[in-house]
This record gives sequence, C-alpha cells and structure tokens, in this order.
Amino acid sequence: MRLKGHFVYVSVLMDVFTRMIRGWQLSRHLTQPLTLKPLQHAGRQNVPEIHHSDRGVQSLSSDYISTLTDYGIEISLVHRGCPWENGYAERLIRTLKEEEVHLNDYDDIADAHTRIGHFIEQVYNQKRPHSALGYLTPIEFEQKTCLNYN
Repeated sequence: MRLKGHFVYVSVLMDVFTRMIRGWQLSRHLTQPLTLKPLQHAGRQNVPEIHHSDRGVQSLSSDYISTLTDYGIEISLVHRGCPWENGYAERLIRTLKEEEVHLNDYDDIADAHTRIGHFIEQVYNQKRPHSALGYLTPIEFEQKTCLNYN
C-alpha cells in the first residue's frame, strides 16, 4: 500500500481453520522483522502444526525457518507459479485493502499502524462474519469450536 509517497508493507499470519489473524506487522521496509515479528507473536498464543506461505525471501530466511523449527511447526510452501495455493492469504489481503486501506488516508506510519491494527484486531477478528464459518466472526467460531472440544 502507499502512504503519502512511501510504500508500506504488511505481513499477517492467519489461522486458516478459524480465520483468526494471529500476528501482523506493518513496516516501511521489506526486511526480516516484517515477517518474523508476527510469527513470534503468533507463537506465543497458539502454535500451529503447519505453516504455509509463499516463497518470499523473508519466509525462507534462516531466522524464520529456525523459528518455525524451534516451535516444532511443519513448513509448507506454495509451488512455483501456483498462486492459488496461497488463496487464503491473497483473499485476506484483498479484504484488508477493500475494507480498510482503499477507504482511508493515513497521516503517517503510526496512524496507519493504529488504524490497520484496529481493523485487524477489532473488525476482522471480532466483527466481520465469514460465510465459511457459518457467518460467525473468527472469535465467535473459535469460542464455539473450543467449547465443542471440552
């Protein structure tokens, strides 16, 4: 996305089962912390069995791979030239752009961080129903699913 003449990058980690965003990061730079910080944040909450991502250099870095390995997470990557294999992430980014980014102007990176964070944490996770979840929000679906396992 663009922020008054600057590019801003976003990295998100989504739990595909619940559609919950487990970690995210916004940065002006396409560097390792952009992807590593969301992974570390997500790992403190819920450690998945499998991590699926594109073949971006950040997702293939030794720090990122060693963090996945330290958590005991199986690594899954899309095949070259098969973007449909990362459809969940592509759809999430489209939703973020359509429902937040393209509707707003941000004063600076701090403003973008605050407002995009609000969208992810308060709107996407808690208020936005998903047809794939029986029109429940990710938080509602997660709570209902967890109750069914107890």
